[in-house]
Amino acid sequence: MEVNTAIDDFGTGFSSLSHLRDLPIDKIKIDRSFVQDAAESDKNAAICQDAITLAQELDLRVVAEGTETVEQHNYLMSLGYEVFQGFLCVR
Repeated sequence: MEVNTAIDDFGTGFSSLSHLRDLPIDKIKIDRSFVQDAAESDKNAAICQDAITLAQELDLRVVAEGTETVEQHNYLMSLGYEVFQGFLCVR
């Protein structure tokens, strides 16, 4: 049986970069507060871009939480996100 571990709401609260180094995790979930305005906010876009780059370098998967519009989905796909969590249903 395979067990996977994720850091939820990464970038907020008690999440820390040291967790990426010290814990046996497989993925990080970027908090919706960064995802929701990423296409309109340069600061949120930078955080989302850096998160995907960091995850790729550490061989982790990254989940974009709070993906609710086609525009958010398309923008995050352009950054390299492959996994989404939210109310948007894309076929």
